[in-house]
Amino acid sequence: MAVEQPLQTSVPAPGDQTRIHNIGYRNYDGPRLGRSYATRSLYSQSLRGSYGLGRSVKSKVLPMLLFVVMCVPAAIMVAVAVATKAKDLPVDYTRYAIIMQAVISLYVASQAPQSVSRDLRFKTVPLYFSRPIETADYVRAKYAALASAMFILTAAPLLVLYVGALLAKLDFADQTKGFAQGLVSVALLSVLFAGIGLVIASITPRRGFGIAAVIAVMTISYGAVSTLQAIAETQDSTGAIPWMGLFSPVTLIDGVQSAFLGAESAFPGAVGPGNGEGVVYVLVLLGLIAACYGLLLRRYRKVGL
Repeated sequence: MAVEQPLQTSVPAPGDQTRIHNIGYRNYDGPRLGRSYATRSLYSQSLRGSYGLGRSVKSKVLPMLLFVVMCVPAAIMVAVAVATKAKDLPVDYTRYAIIMQAVISLYVASQAPQSVSRDLRFKTVPLYFSRPIETADYVRAKYAALASAMFILTAAPLLVLYVGALLAKLDFADQTKGFAQGLVSVALLSVLFAGIGLVIASITPRRGFGIAAVIAVMTISYGAVSTLQAIAETQDSTGAIPWMGLFSPVTLIDGVQSAFLGAESAFPGAVGPGNGEGVVYVLVLLGLIAACYGLLLRRYRKVGL
């Protein structure tokens, strides 16, 4: 009976198993642009993304629509002032952002999660930190990009008002002073709102949850403070009205500009903070901005591990 013999295979020598293939890779000989370039690139891309530039058409709809909504009332006011030959604009430069605060809150609610939530959701944050960029660079770039986007949103209608006022031949000195005060006001508002929006959005990778949370914080805080101020006015407790304004981002900006920028207060009864109370407003404002930056740093140091 035939016996099946095992298949004989030759075992290659250890040296024959090693092969070096030249597949055409070359070393990079170009300039090493480094950390500052990476930070600037992240800033510019985040700023463009805040208006949907470089993204799909769907991503452009909401930010562009909100930008138009911010500017259209200013254009209407200018048209009315020119047609009626008014001696002044219907709204002060420092009041415009307070009137349009709902639109501004909606913008920061939609764009803050877009700026940071996707990086958290798709776990791309550690990839940023594998390059020369550091945690502080990432936070500064994202913070500056959203604040810049909000400044564009809030300053554009003021520019429309200013140009319209000059076309209506209103007093140049008064309009220039009011325009400058308005720019300072919206710059502070942009930095504060951007910080609050990014801190809230960085908590969750879900964009929908981030949007809802930012809207809730902005809306509830303003509604609660305004209600309490109205109650204090009806009970003749006007001394408490300025201090209540410290507990809402919108009323905080209103208090700062009414104390130091000559703006008319939107508080009930126009009871704005005086100079002494205004100092407290400024300290709270600066403290909130610093706290937002610190919280973002702490958050992304944990994420980047």
